[in-house]
Amino acid sequence: QGEYREKLRHPPDLPAVLSRAVAAGVAKVMVTAGSLQESRDALELCRRAEGPEGCSWPKLFCTVGVHPTRCSEFEEFGAGPEAYLQELLQVARAAGDFCVAAGECGLDYDRLQFCPRDVQLKYFEWQLTRLAGPLGLPLFLHCRTGEAATDLLDLLSKHRALLPELPGVVHSFDGSLEDAQRFIDMGFYIGINGCSLKTQENLEVVKRLPEDRILLETDAPWCGIKASHAGHGFVKSTWEEVKKPEKW
Repeated sequence: QGEYREKLRHPPDLPAVLSRAVAAGVAKVMVTAGSLQESRDALELCRRAEGPEGCSWPKLFCTVGVHPTRCSEFEEFGAGPEAYLQELLQVARAAGDFCVAAGECGLDYDRLQFCPRDVQLKYFEWQLTRLAGPLGLPLFLHCRTGEAATDLLDLLSKHRALLPELPGVVHSFDGSLEDAQRFIDMGFYIGINGCSLKTQENLEVVKRLPEDRILLETDAPWCGIKASHAGHGFVKSTWEEVKKPEKW
């Protein structure tokens, strides 16, 4: 919608972005949600893509779930946490085949100023056992810090029987090789984007990941490969860009 980091940079141009995606060979796009309202919005966008407006767009799919840094929304919801969960379930069921994963959910101990650890743990387990599990959905996972990975793996191991054979992806992975291997051993894929390629240590981890367990992702507009990243030297493609976003 032209907003980046809560600031309007240019007029909304999503239809043009999606049309360019088709021209570039993109056939499908997953619209990721991080809250109840975003889950509703993602579903609405998928439905728009099925109408006349979307004839030049890729096929759109969505997720339903709550980002770990926003799990306080469960407790801030006027009708209470249980009602918030039921609203998520309602969106997921209404989405039908549009909804391909529960998430973005998980644990983020790098930004506890946005949501306390105990709240994240409680409502991730709710989403795992009462959203993904009952609906048979794979997980679109978020994990930040090694301690978060340990807690996440403990909960996933505890409830592994609730998840499908292919349980999902740990997206934007920037952790250790040991943590990656534990996720892989449980059946998860590892999502790689610019945040996964920031440091030389990150590059060493990515080099050692099995190729058949890697998923490449953009996580646009948040996780591009910046000039300051260790991985920037491996980028071969270039695009025109505006150096000062205010001039878009």
